Amino acid sequence: MRAVARIVAVADGSRGTRLTELRGEAPLLLRRTGPDGEPGEVQVHLVGGAAGPLGGDRLRIEIEVGAGALLCVRTVAASLALPGAGGGQSRLEVVARIGAGGRLRWLPEPLIGAARCDHLSRSVLELAEGAALVWREELVCGRHGEQVGDVRISTTVRYAGRTLLRNELAVGPRAPGWAGPAGLGGARVTGTLLRVDPTWTETGLPEAAPLGAYAARMPLVGGPAVLVTATGTDLAMVREVMRGELSAPDTAASVRR
Repeated sequence: MRAVARIVAVADGSRGTRLTELRGEAPLLLRRTGPDGEPGEVQVHLVGGAAGPLGGDRLRIEIEVGAGALLCVRTVAASLALPGAGGGQSRLEVVARIGAGGRLRWLPEPLIGAARCDHLSRSVLELAEGAALVWREELVCGRHGEQVGDVRISTTVRYAGRTLLRNELAVGPRAPGWAGPAGLGGARVTGTLLRVDPTWTETGLPEAAPLGAYAARMPLVGGPAVLVTATGTDLAMVREVMRGELSAPDTAASVRR
């Protein structure tokens, strides 16, 4: 199956943010679901119109956030990567561009890698100087009582024309050592949360810090950004870390003065 979904959000003066384009194809169906965060933000949910991604699927999501626009994208349920009847790799590509003063919050439910799946998730994000971003990715290694298949998650973020983050995670039979001490250390769930906030150029970045036994916050070189990583035995353990970082105010005591 091949499908493309596209979201274009632009600033609309006193009315906040307006969607000028919202279209998708099964299984990438899009629905505007109302305000979620601060006034002026538009929220869109991705509704799965079919099972998957299945082996052989080619899926693409395109997001454009104009200067000054505020957009939040969520999913109604977790994504389950499954093997296809004819084999082959499933691929999901997300391409996003955020203009100066715009903000994208990408907060989907987790990806679950089922046994024998072969899945690639690739995200490429381009941020203009002054753009803001909240980008959450979570992976559950297999359903209850099963081994994970092959899953690779690749994320590239550029800020003001400079590479801010290039991160890749591979798990499964074709990724030697992924479950060992240099990988997930036996954890079944892992997550990352990237926050880019241009106001940190004035206030200073939140400091690097452990966030419990299996999580940490790390400032990034090259932009006003921090990356939070967490692993755990279940999703609730990882979500607790992510929830705390999402709700932390930018002027918290952890910010350097």
